[in-house]
Order: sequence, then C-alpha cells, then structure tokens
Amino acid sequence: MGRAVAVAAIPLGTSVASWSRACSTSSRWMRISSGDPKVPVLYQVERTRTGSSFSVRSVKAVQHGKPIFICQASFQQAQPSPLQHQFSMPTVPPPEELLDSEALIDQYLRDPNLQKRYPVLLNRIAAQEVPIEIKPVNPPTLSQLQRMEPKQMFWVRAQGYIGEGDMKMHCCVAAYISDYAFLGTAMLPHQCQHKVHFMVSLDHSMWFHAPFRADHWMLYECESPWAGGSRGLVHGRLWRRDGVLAVTCAQEGVIRVKPQVSDSKL
Repeated sequence: MGRAVAVAAIPLGTSVASWSRACSTSSRWMRISSGDPKVPVLYQVERTRTGSSFSVRSVKAVQHGKPIFICQASFQQAQPSPLQHQFSMPTVPPPEELLDSEALIDQYLRDPNLQKRYPVLLNRIAAQEVPIEIKPVNPPTLSQLQRMEPKQMFWVRAQGYIGEGDMKMHCCVAAYISDYAFLGTAMLPHQCQHKVHFMVSLDHSMWFHAPFRADHWMLYECESPWAGGSRGLVHGRLWRRDGVLAVTCAQEGVIRVKPQVSDSKL
C-alpha cells in the first residue's frame, strides 16, 4: 500500500498550487489482489475541490479498464493557530546507538536457535532490498518473540539524500516508509501460534502535522489496538528527532492465518 500511495501522491501534488501543503491522504485498494504487476497503471486525477484554504484532489489507478486503487488527498494553505497540542514522544535510544536491520538479521542468522526455528523467514528478510534505513528499538530475543505485545518502534529514514526540495516529495517518501512492517504489528502477539497465510492492506490513511525530512531519522511508533474477523487495525506515529509529531497513520488490512506447525516430535 505504501508504494501505491507514494506513486499516487505525485500527480496529486503537482495538481495544486506550490504553496499548498499536504495535510492528509486516504487510500483504499478496490481489489485485494492489488493489481497486475505486468500491466501498466493509468492514474486519473480529479480536481475535486479548490478552495481559498483547502483543496482536495482524487486519483484513481486503473488496470484493464477497471479501478484497482483510489486515493484522495487534502491540501491546505499554511495557517497559524494558537490552538496546539500533541502527545509526548517516547523516550528511546538514539539511532546511533542501535543496530540496523541488516546487522540484526546477520546476528540472528548466526544464532543456532533462531536459525533452526525461523530459517525461511530470516533468509527471506535478509534477501529483501528495501530503500529504507531501519533501526529497530528493543529488537526481540527468541523468548520475547513468544509473548510480544502488538507494539513496536523503529528509527527510519530514506536511503540517500533527498534534500530540502518540495515538502510534497517528502510526504510521498513518508507514505512509502509508513507501510513498512505496519500491518505486521497486529501479528506480533500471535506469531508463535499462527502463520500468516495472506496479509494485505485494505485502506491506509495519513495526516501530516509538521514539516519533516524523510531522509532524516524519524521514530516510527506502531501499535495495533484490535484484530479480529480476519482483519487487523494498526495506528502509527512518525516523530522527528526533536520530539515534534510529524505524521499520524492508520491502516486496516486482511490477515488470514493458519496454525503454526510445531517442531516438536512429541
């Protein structure tokens, strides 16, 4: 979903005035199959509303003549307000003191217990090429994997240099980042009892609160308040290093599982 939102947000951003700032996006897959990767996608943009303060743009992704994905974005002219508040950023170690995901996977692969229990998963993760730098906060041990809460945090930033540029571009990159391991948060309490058979996003929403740099470290705080009915709900917050809440995210997705097969011969 993150990649789809990021790509769809580009034509949306170019259809509004340069002074407009993105304030929210709401996206939904029209088909669980998520489209055909072998067929080009046609993006149809609609200027839904253009006001003096707020503008709304809609985009529809079409394949084989049918919509597969829709996204609506709201843009706002910057306005000062005396009404301000936010949650407090969690206190966590800085990214410089943490291992990145590649180093952690390499460490896990050298652990005979983890390698024996999760060989396919670990090697699959190690083989993934993700254009994001990720540093998990408090990465779990084997024993912790068996009793995790539906919460996780990691430092994230885009690989490479983006620069100041247009804030809308940073919002596009943040949309991609926000989908990383997001829905998987709902599986954390259940991963020892159940194996994911099918997991895909249904809808994804984002609210942009303050300027940020997607190529600078941000803390991604994720939690899942509910799961049931083969669906999972997750909430997320992207924090700047200075404690400013930059982005809030929410996602619901389909999660279908099957029982985890025990390695025990008893």
